Amino acid sequence: MSQLDNDASRIRVLIVDDHEMVRSGLSAFLCAASDMEQVGDAGSGEDAISCCEQLQPDVVLMDMLLPGIDGVETTRIIRERWPQMRVIALSSFTDGDLVSRALQAGAMSYLMKSVASTDLASAIRSAMCGRPTLSPEATQALINQAIRPSTPGHDLSRRERDVLALMKEGCSNRVIADQLIISRSTVDFHVSNILSKLGVSSRTEAVAIAIQHHLVE
Repeated sequence: MSQLDNDASRIRVLIVDDHEMVRSGLSAFLCAASDMEQVGDAGSGEDAISCCEQLQPDVVLMDMLLPGIDGVETTRIIRERWPQMRVIALSSFTDGDLVSRALQAGAMSYLMKSVASTDLASAIRSAMCGRPTLSPEATQALINQAIRPSTPGHDLSRRERDVLALMKEGCSNRVIADQLIISRSTVDFHVSNILSKLGVSSRTEAVAIAIQHHLVE
């Protein structure tokens, strides 16, 4: 097989993560895989969409927590525009709602960022064959979501309840970030999750439900 044929047979992978260290680690992993090649990387949802248009990767490794357009919406846009591209969600979060939304948006697989390199390589190869891969944590999160009662707010995490309590006090996302000593993008992520889990479209509605059902102190 010629070098040209060998290059053509490689799985072309785009890395999307807003942390440079994560991108570097994934890049090193891809360099060690003889049947894969990194064609680019992006640090935001907007950049990921632009890279997909220019580079036409086979597989996109997608972080779920991104500045600007989040990973779920970025996945949805990519899959709508380029349905042949496979998206593998990589996340530090095992929230059942997030896993469900990622899969509904078109992600082929959902893995934790702590995944072993051999398992990630296997998931990438499986994605190219149309076979999904779910980490044990993601599978358990979906099971937990399915068996829990449907009381509003039952699936809010402890941190989401902390954020909701500060929303109830009228705090902005910037103030919430300062109070909880977390990044603004993380607060944005939690607020988005809270609205989704409570089935509302505004902070005011979320606070009203929180008061009505005694979700926070």
